[in-house]
Amino acid sequence: MTEEGGDVRELLRPYRAGRLELANRLAMAPMTRGRADDVTGVPSPHAATYYRQRAGAGLLITEGVYVNALAKGGPGIPGLVTDAQARGWREVTDAVHAEGGTIFAQLWHVGRMTHPLTLPDGELPVAPSAVAIEGSRIFTRDGLLDHVTPRALTVGEIARTVGDFASAARRAIEAGFDGVEIHGANGYLIQQFIADNTNLRTDAYGGSVTGRLRFAVEVVEAVVAEVGADRVGLRVSPDNAENQLAETDARTTYRALVDALDPLGLAYLHVLRNGAYAAIADLRTRWSGTLVGNTNGPVPSSPDAGARLVRDGHADVIALGRLFMTNPDLPARLANGTPLAGPPTENVYGGGAEGYTDYPAATDNPRAAAVA
Repeated sequence: MTEEGGDVRELLRPYRAGRLELANRLAMAPMTRGRADDVTGVPSPHAATYYRQRAGAGLLITEGVYVNALAKGGPGIPGLVTDAQARGWREVTDAVHAEGGTIFAQLWHVGRMTHPLTLPDGELPVAPSAVAIEGSRIFTRDGLLDHVTPRALTVGEIARTVGDFASAARRAIEAGFDGVEIHGANGYLIQQFIADNTNLRTDAYGGSVTGRLRFAVEVVEAVVAEVGADRVGLRVSPDNAENQLAETDARTTYRALVDALDPLGLAYLHVLRNGAYAAIADLRTRWSGTLVGNTNGPVPSSPDAGARLVRDGHADVIALGRLFMTNPDLPARLANGTPLAGPPTENVYGGGAEGYTDYPAATDNPRAAAVA
């Protein structure tokens, strides 16, 4: 416990709400690991071990999983589009359930955050509008390359993309997942529709707050219709400038989004605070269901900060990311007061077992120093 935090025992209490029956209030946040087969999109043979090792989390949320071929963000990203991909994920869900865990698949479309080298037949990335990311580069199989200008989705393509989210959700449930989390954060396609500077459309999907939120609402409604509201979460990161997004009135925009979605009865809303707007505390007052809090910015997430959010009633569950990489038994370590291994410094993306499944569930992890 620290002065700015709360008692981490808050995070070790079980949580029950609707279909969610969680052993504790710790979620493993979705984290890109880049270890799937790059051609087939099938999860790594090591993935079942990786997630099983971390099944002590109340809720596991997978890395982002692409919902169609244009949604893939880079090398080694898994999908939920083909039968082979679903079979690969079934091995993961079976392994997690054998340990008594709960696991949701994060459904992902990166929009402009990809490159023709990553996409089939060298296609251009798609986005709400043809607005490029300037002054930064993106990782591809040939290394870091300049971003390209995406092409704007047609209205017909938007409708098909909405359907692809729903289809991927159905595959996820058939593959044994307990639910799905729709990725509406971190500057990817859904947030590109929401943000002012990346959505320059003048049709029904742009302009007003209602127009810019339309795609997000349609995706959530379609996924709910496919698998049921109590199997669906949504992740948002209001006022997040990541990947060159600008939301000039995030408070008004995300209040409107929450007001539109709250009546659906979703499994949870996952709010990542990564900006000046105190989104977790503010949206808690308008969200009647489960709220998963993530404070990955401006200060990285910590158990202490998360415990304070739970203590103060701002969140029900806390999502932690990097600490789960190096502390696969994180809830047990917190319960026992065991020093935690620090975040990883190598082998985060791509590769095999090294830096992925070789962090032991032990109190004397020699690979990293304890967090101060």
